[in-house]
Amino acid sequence: MSAPISNVRPKPDQVLVDIADYAARYQIESSEAYDTARHCLIDTLGCGLEALSYPACTKLLGPIVPGTIVPNGARVPGTQFQLDPVQAAFNIGAMIRWLDFNDTWLAAEWGHPSDNLGGILATADWLARTAVAAGKPPLTMKTVLTAMIKAHEIQGVIALENSFNRVGLDHVVLVKVATAAVVGQMLELSHDEIVDAVSLAWVDGQSLRTYRHAPNTGSRKSWAAGDATARAVRLALMAARGEMGYPSVLSAKTWGFYDVLFKGKPFAMQRPYGSYVMENILFKISFPAEFHAQTAVECAMALHPRVRDRIGEIRRITIRTHESALRIIDKKGPLANPADRDHCIQYMVAVPLLHGRLNAGDYEDEVAADPRIDALRDKMTCVEDVQFSHDYLDPAKRSIANAITVEFAAGSKLDEVVVEYPVGHRRRRAEGIPLLVEKFRTNLARRFPAKQQRAIADVALDARRLDTTPVNEFVDLFVI
Repeated sequence: MSAPISNVRPKPDQVLVDIADYAARYQIESSEAYDTARHCLIDTLGCGLEALSYPACTKLLGPIVPGTIVPNGARVPGTQFQLDPVQAAFNIGAMIRWLDFNDTWLAAEWGHPSDNLGGILATADWLARTAVAAGKPPLTMKTVLTAMIKAHEIQGVIALENSFNRVGLDHVVLVKVATAAVVGQMLELSHDEIVDAVSLAWVDGQSLRTYRHAPNTGSRKSWAAGDATARAVRLALMAARGEMGYPSVLSAKTWGFYDVLFKGKPFAMQRPYGSYVMENILFKISFPAEFHAQTAVECAMALHPRVRDRIGEIRRITIRTHESALRIIDKKGPLANPADRDHCIQYMVAVPLLHGRLNAGDYEDEVAADPRIDALRDKMTCVEDVQFSHDYLDPAKRSIANAITVEFAAGSKLDEVVVEYPVGHRRRRAEGIPLLVEKFRTNLARRFPAKQQRAIADVALDARRLDTTPVNEFVDLFVI
């Protein structure tokens, strides 16, 4: 006869307590973190604006019931939608992630911490409008920036040592957890209520990664984070109404997250929460490409002038890369759709070799129909460089290195081109930030007339003015 399981309710798992302590009590002192967060904000919103050019994205946006308008609801930038904060979080989150062009964090688990902005901005906007309607002062954008830094940190620090992809789970579980924590703080939940909200996020059903991998790669990967950040807002609102939490959601024997979904292993935590992740975040500045391929695309762009007139002479292309790239974007065979193509390193190298560019439209069927792309893919071989893999995980480097060698049928070959750090890396901030600002201006021009572009840029690019602007007034600048 087995021993009965104790029904004494345990103290909350330390992981939950640490998240709640950080979300509720930690004071962000880093000026670098705030400066980076401001750049992250404009880049993330710009990515969402670009996504509005794609019907596959916009067909998912708007209220659940067409025509619904929520008084004091959150507005969706670049649209006329005004929605409840849960649905607004989904809309904003789906826009942000659609084109795989927002920021990235690479570690044992990879992800995109700016995905949390969907829930953060929707909740802050709704709270600001509600406050104004009640004659109270609204939240300012400094609150949004603080929540961004904290959401980045929660998602990124857990990701440093804990690989969810290796057990088949999608990284958006961390979006749900991080958004639940910081939205809980914005809702003025108590410490214990934030613990409850975070426990609800962990106990939730978690997404499988199958939609990111062959043979099932598909468009859900473009809205999965929007779904996660929206779900987090719902759970935080439930905790605000007194919904109970589950203190040993992670550690409970048999039924907890560790035993059910993480092969019985508790989380390993490399460092305490601070502002490390935002300070070290990777921006996708030049190419809408899965981040493990960013430096490979830079290599291909450098090679383009030397191969564009010799494409038919190419015999072999060797891509020297790191283990994570091999695991998720090394693909052979047919590519079924744009979501499949932007997660194939061979495709992302072939297009710039041929055309000297890689933009979102290059994943569409019209470009993919060029037979030269698959012909080049067939000549590519990916090999792991152990040092690249080591430097990828080294916290002092955090490189994402790739190298490409092109060989010709006659026996000659070009010198290998190597790029260790992409332009969006912390080590290349001086080079990257002006390009990021230009990317933002380009994305504004996709959606707004010149006068509105200037009005947005005047606030968004002025740190002091942005910090003090009420959230509702900032979001109103983006209403089309």
